[in-house]
Amino acid sequence: MKNTPFDLTGKVAVVTGSSRGIGRASAELLAKLGAKVVISSRKADACEEVADGINKAGGDAIVIPCNISRRGEVEGLIAGATRHYGKVDILVCNAAVNPYYGPLLDITDEAFDKIMGSNVKSNVWLCAQVIPQMAARGNGSVIIISSIGGMRGSTVIGAYGISKAADFALCRSLAGEWGPKGVRVNCVAPGLIKTDFARALWEDEERLKHRCATTPLRRIGEPDEIAGAVAYLASDASTFMTGQTIVIDGGVTTASV
Repeated sequence: MKNTPFDLTGKVAVVTGSSRGIGRASAELLAKLGAKVVISSRKADACEEVADGINKAGGDAIVIPCNISRRGEVEGLIAGATRHYGKVDILVCNAAVNPYYGPLLDITDEAFDKIMGSNVKSNVWLCAQVIPQMAARGNGSVIIISSIGGMRGSTVIGAYGISKAADFALCRSLAGEWGPKGVRVNCVAPGLIKTDFARALWEDEERLKHRCATTPLRRIGEPDEIAGAVAYLASDASTFMTGQTIVIDGGVTTASV
């Protein structure tokens, strides 16, 4: 018998982009709660470090490298996870890219297509591989890591914001399609988090100073402060929640400027 609705014993989770940042923190917490976890990113050696840490702590993790921009590798990731563990109960779509920083109308077609392909289309691919097997069992949880960038305009990461807004729509549509089969799909929308991915934003001292001054909690977030929401959405604690977005931004989107 499970001790709490947060107990993930017997569950299998695939977390993309889990060699660092929010993905790593999420994978490590899911493992602590009892889930078997597939660690995945482009670089196998970085994934191995995370998996080794989980296994040494008494968890169960394997590594399947995957470049989410390549459909064949996405299909291989889910096929490999299913082959090893027999199923996938939890999918965390965390991996994303942002190769462009600057005015939106100056972006190249190549950079725009890369952002939309990796941040939106790859999530469609992942869900197409995972959701049908979840539906066949009558339950499953998909968690898409979006961003408050999808809720606000930006003078420097506009295309990234477009991709993240698309993820909100993807979540809502899939929730409607697959809810009758017991599959839940939700988003988490972090604010500025101290990760390598967001380094260009928080290493800019003036921009960071302004962000902290306009954030009610007066600071930016840490990866493990996002992981708790991922664990909630992955667990039985959230069984009546689907098609929704949890905003975790220190209050920045609620604050008056």
